Amino acid sequence: MLDDNALDVLFRTARTYNAFFGSVSDEDLRRIYDLTRWGPTTANSCPARFVFVRSADAKKRLEPALSDGNRDKTMAAPVTVIIAHDSRFYDLLPTLFPHNPEARSWFAGEAKAPSAATAALRNGSLQGAYFMLAARACGFDCGPMSGFDNAKVDEAFFPDGRWKSNFLCNLGRGDPKSLFPRSPRLSFDEACRIG
Repeated sequence: MLDDNALDVLFRTARTYNAFFGSVSDEDLRRIYDLTRWGPTTANSCPARFVFVRSADAKKRLEPALSDGNRDKTMAAPVTVIIAHDSRFYDLLPTLFPHNPEARSWFAGEAKAPSAATAALRNGSLQGAYFMLAARACGFDCGPMSGFDNAKVDEAFFPDGRWKSNFLCNLGRGDPKSLFPRSPRLSFDEACRIG
C-alpha cells in the first residue's frame, strides 16, 4: 500500500486550483502521459486524446469557448489540457487489442455508433482522471472544469469532427491563495451499498 504522504498527494490533500504559477515543460507533459497511458480501458481501447494548449495562438483559439468564470484563470494557466476522445478509437483496436481480431467489429459501423460513442466517452473520461492523478504524482496541480462550450472547442481544435472534447484541465503549480475552503464529501454510508 502507498504511504500516507503519497495518498495525500493523490487524494486527501489534493485540491482543485483556480490559479497557477511556474511552467510545465514538454518533458513534464510526456512524463505525465507516460503514466496516464497505463490505466485500464475497455479492450485496451485508449480513446482519450490530449491537446496541450500553451502557446498564445492556441490560447487565443480556446478563449471564445470559455465561460466567464473560467476565462481569466484558463488564459493565465501555464497549460490547459483539452481532454478529448477519438470517435473512431476502434480503428486502432487491431494494434491495441491484438489477441482478439474481432474487437474492432464490436464498435465499427453505423449500427454500433451509439455503443462506440458511449465507450469513447466513458473510457476517455477514465483516462482524463488517470491524467490528473499522474499529474499530481509528478508534482503538478490540476484545475479540471466543464464550464466551456464543447462545440466551439471542437470547431477550433477538431474541425474534422473525429475528436470530441470532454473536459478541460488547467495544469501547473497551484497557488494556495486561489483555494476555496474544502467542500464536504459524501460518507461511505451516503454513497455506497454492499450487496
